[in-house]
Amino acid sequence: MSEPIVILTEEPLGADDRLNIERLVDGAASRLLVLVPANTERHLLVDFLEHLSLLEIAAAFRELTSRAPDPAEERAHATETLAASLAALEGLGTGVDGEVVDGGAVDGLVAKVRDTGATQAVVITRPHAVADTFHTDWANKAQDQLGIPVLHLYAGSGFIGDS
Repeated sequence: MSEPIVILTEEPLGADDRLNIERLVDGAASRLLVLVPANTERHLLVDFLEHLSLLEIAAAFRELTSRAPDPAEERAHATETLAASLAALEGLGTGVDGEVVDGGAVDGLVAKVRDTGATQAVVITRPHAVADTFHTDWANKAQDQLGIPVLHLYAGSGFIGDS
């Protein structure tokens, strides 16, 4: 059996994501480990600029006036995201398992890769214009720390991020 593939996602995985992971596994006997952060560590200014860059003016100003997220709500959302993602990947590789990660998303990915001896990691996110442009996205941060390939995919598409 080969090493596991660790997948970090902020979005519930769907059919397009399953197809991308299926191509990555390509019939190998890899176990899939899905991680979903309980807190995505978003920053107000970055979110505001991101919405503006996508011409989402109303969303940008809504972001400025929104309240701080409730940790219990964030964890419940992460649990739902994990359940949907596990269901979407069911039957791939030699099995799919996952967990909600407390603390930093990248820290959780790095720890899981090191704990399991994984030689591949995948980060699946929405496009984040500011973080992707300045290479401060999760995939780039993880690759800097791990020294292994970290594939960055955009959720629900076949597009590959620049990591």
